[in-house]
Amino acid sequence: MIRVLLADDQALVRAGFRALLNAEDDITVIGEVADGAEAVAVARAEKPDVVLMDIRMPGTDGLSATRMIGADPELADVHVVILTTFDLDEYVFEALRFGASGFLVKDTEPVELLQAVRVVARGDALLSPGVTRRLVAEFASRSRQPHASKELDVLTEREREIVALVGEGLSNDEIAERLVLSPATAKTHVSRAMIKLGCRDRAQLVVVAYQTGLVRPGWLG
Repeated sequence: MIRVLLADDQALVRAGFRALLNAEDDITVIGEVADGAEAVAVARAEKPDVVLMDIRMPGTDGLSATRMIGADPELADVHVVILTTFDLDEYVFEALRFGASGFLVKDTEPVELLQAVRVVARGDALLSPGVTRRLVAEFASRSRQPHASKELDVLTEREREIVALVGEGLSNDEIAERLVLSPATAKTHVSRAMIKLGCRDRAQLVVVAYQTGLVRPGWLG
């Protein structure tokens, strides 16, 4: 059973999500809160599998709450999905940096929300990789150039190559095909890179790929 926490300041939105999720045999809503501070408190107490987190809430917002959850080692298995009204929301990029597993636009189709909850609960993949990659590229491109970083020194050449491909939005199967590897080997390389770089999931690998210049946004041609 996938245990979900809802964090949104609009009661009607929470009610709609709760009804949709609780209608599924494999998903249950274990709580709902109206601000980020409550979300963090309930996450620490209940350890949900997934938190659906509105990024813009009064008081402690979703960005701050995501940062606190991402920084707490005891909540390493809690996956945050950011809910936003805009698919290119600058705060979403920050949330990905702080450990969110991905994001959904609030007017997404119900079937996509259910799929997203299941995907994130498995810890398998970044949500909507093409859209998230576009978001990261959009805001990375506003910087003049990638920051200098030694964090990639811990990676082997193959792992750097893998991280770059993750940054381009490729799945494990697509990486395996590109590099002529087995899917299992590609998955192992991704997992090792995540561990070495301290990334919770693929979303953070995408951010690292852009910030360190492994994947270069449009301003570099």
